[in-house]
Amino acid sequence: MPRPLGCPAATFFTVETVGLTRLYVLFVVELNRRRVHLAGITARPGCGWVTQAARNLVMDLDEDGHRFRFLIRDRDAKFTGMFDAVFTAAGIEILKIPPRAPRAHAFAKRWVRTVRAECLEWTLIWNRRHLDRVLTAYLAHDNTARPPPRRRPRRSPPRVDPDSCRARPRWPHRTRRRPRWTDPRVPPRRVSGQL
Repeated sequence: MPRPLGCPAATFFTVETVGLTRLYVLFVVELNRRRVHLAGITARPGCGWVTQAARNLVMDLDEDGHRFRFLIRDRDAKFTGMFDAVFTAAGIEILKIPPRAPRAHAFAKRWVRTVRAECLEWTLIWNRRHLDRVLTAYLAHDNTARPPPRRRPRRSPPRVDPDSCRARPRWPHRTRRRPRWTDPRVPPRRVSGQL
């Protein structure tokens, strides 16, 4: 499925707190700029909460001056018809990824892996407010301070000091070869054709 540029991808990921409460994070990734918008965090993502999060996201995107034609989402049961209706009313068409196609949502899944590795695995999350503060601070860094992946400087090859490069020591040439079979109990290999 070709992804049009300038369209966001929306999905959920979960975070376990210290008290073993599972929190659901709804976020949207813009595919062309790799900017991430935090739509909401809750412990119970019901139909009403997801619809309100969609309304808040549409208002935030309108304030920033972003207009999208499409929204890519997975086939999660949390995304109801009311969620789709909010975006359809704003003139944004909903594109569902094909069933059992994990690569179709690769940008969103890659960001989840990045935020887990760089932020959440190093932090003990206490509750929803704490997670909201941590993710807001991380997104402020990720969206503004860090350049997009295509503009990040590539690593230059390591410099080699010419004085440290020395020729390998050559071992003296052996004039006499050792016999191949040194163990007298092992017979030498027979050449084919001989008995």
